[in-house]
Amino acid sequence: MLMNGFDNGVLPLLGFAMLALAVVAFVLALLAREDAYRAAEKQTKTFWLVILGITVLVDFFLGMLFLEIAGLVATIVFFVDVRPALKQVSGGGGRRKGGGSSSDGPYGPYNGGR
Repeated sequence: MLMNGFDNGVLPLLGFAMLALAVVAFVLALLAREDAYRAAEKQTKTFWLVILGITVLVDFFLGMLFLEIAGLVATIVFFVDVRPALKQVSGGGGRRKGGGSSSDGPYGPYNGGR
């Protein structure tokens, strides 16, 4: 009974979540510039589009758990390693919007306790 609920409830939700993550990663990889990948010293844009595209296809059509997990690992690597490097190279990272200094805290500039 419990396994039946798990198979019919939790596993499909995990599958949809993995598919959604893969689609988002693919779109973000598609929108990034090719030269940003080279500047960040990461694999090429084509490489990531192929890997993430295969992940989307496997998650959507095949449903083979081993391949889905491998694709999930690739998706996580993209989100954790590649995307932040692309944002840093492209100038899209950081919390500072007004061009503040590096000593600015969340409430304004840090003045060293003066």
